[in-house]
Amino acid sequence: MAQIYDRVALIGLGLIASSLAHAMRRDGLAGEIIGTARSVETRDTARQLGFCDAITETSAEAVKDADLVVLCVPIGVMGAIAADIAPHLKEGCVLSDVGSTKRAVIDAVGPHLPKHVHFIPAHPMAGTEQSGPTSGFAELFENRWCLMTPMDANKEALATYRGFWEAMGSNVEEMDPDHHDLVCAVTSHAPHLIAYTMVGVADDLRRVTDNEVVKFSAGGFRDFTRIAASDPTMWRDVFLSNKDATLEILGRFTEELFALQRAIRQGDGDHLHEYFTRTRAIRRGIVESGQDTDAPNFGRGR
Repeated sequence: MAQIYDRVALIGLGLIASSLAHAMRRDGLAGEIIGTARSVETRDTARQLGFCDAITETSAEAVKDADLVVLCVPIGVMGAIAADIAPHLKEGCVLSDVGSTKRAVIDAVGPHLPKHVHFIPAHPMAGTEQSGPTSGFAELFENRWCLMTPMDANKEALATYRGFWEAMGSNVEEMDPDHHDLVCAVTSHAPHLIAYTMVGVADDLRRVTDNEVVKFSAGGFRDFTRIAASDPTMWRDVFLSNKDATLEILGRFTEELFALQRAIRQGDGDHLHEYFTRTRAIRRGIVESGQDTDAPNFGRGR
């Protein structure tokens, strides 16, 4: 594939950033990849792995002369980083991010950026429970959605950035940032919180049942533990930055749960069967759309 950007800067070097670097190298999308991270240990590990051409100690150094800068850090620190790098951003460069919420990112980052920078918030809906620079692999984004909330972005810059993600195998869609946050509250954020809660409950039960919850875990509970093993800092920031939408969906979830609880108590088999039939159809739709690949096992160990 043809090179799209001469120089790309990755701020943060975890799962998404390292996967971006691997994918860019595989497909020849960047002439030079520069990375940086707050932790010395992370920077040293990234140097040893060699997925970047250079690792800098500061974000300001990393973004110098970059055509594309991607913030791959927790949402809670994006505003401070944007303020730090803003004076060093090249005229005409694209600044993006990989955060799971978009309105909070826009509000935190946007005010710091000079007018000559093209701000294109994005959210690659791909990941595993692993984190850190050793966890990345080039195939992470293949047949996964990358949602963009470009606001008033330059059309040419947007088309180029869209082509960048498509070249890595992503399906790209643009949407309003508030709608994005509601969609992700349904499809990702509330399910993660439910998984965290279920594993927390099981941890209490484990003390009572002498490890039987762990010993006899079935597939459903194993899926919960996989989700609940995700990066705690990232998910703390996700819930705090998408509070309203997540609480709205959790309220709806509570209503549904109470209705099922009542059906079980009253022996209402018809209601349970109808409900499970409807939810089964949703699962079939996910499978038919090709979004059922088990991402944590796809490319594990690469």
